[in-house]
Amino acid sequence: MKKDTEELLTEEITKNEIHSNLEAMESEHEEEIFDNDIEGLKERLQEKTEESEEYYDRMLRIQADFTNYKKRIEKEKADIYLYANEKLAGDLLDIIDNLERALDSQCPDNASDGLYEGIELVLKQLKDTLKKHGVEEIEAMNKAFDMNLHHAVMKEAVDNVKSDEIIEVFQKGYTLNGRVLRPSMVKVAQ
Repeated sequence: MKKDTEELLTEEITKNEIHSNLEAMESEHEEEIFDNDIEGLKERLQEKTEESEEYYDRMLRIQADFTNYKKRIEKEKADIYLYANEKLAGDLLDIIDNLERALDSQCPDNASDGLYEGIELVLKQLKDTLKKHGVEEIEAMNKAFDMNLHHAVMKEAVDNVKSDEIIEVFQKGYTLNGRVLRPSMVKVAQ
């Protein structure tokens, strides 16, 4: 019986040692797995952080692009309203030219004639209406030639006049809200 007890005790001690060893091995294995999990989680966190920053940068660029788009659309819309009458105003300029030619072709004696005065009033009313809508005449006579506002069709050598000064206007030029609608056709001194 003593032997059985000793054997049982030895067996029990052996089982306890094995059990302790197993627990120690499991603990080491769990720590190793835990350490690997922490490293893996750190790597995943770093990847997700970089991905998040990339999405944030992309969102900021898209937001800036959208803001610029809205500004561009607003400017285009404002330009459409501002220059919507450009074609109509351009067509009316031909009528102004013809009315001015009609007045220029009359003798100075007819200046008191009712027809002459009527044409003059219609011309003035048409010019006033166009001016109210942003159409203005380009001053050209005795001004320095500006290729943005004037179209030189002739050059002439003239004494007592500066070079590139406009000496004659063949056709008046006009602007619509600051934009050239039609340049002035002019003769320039050399």
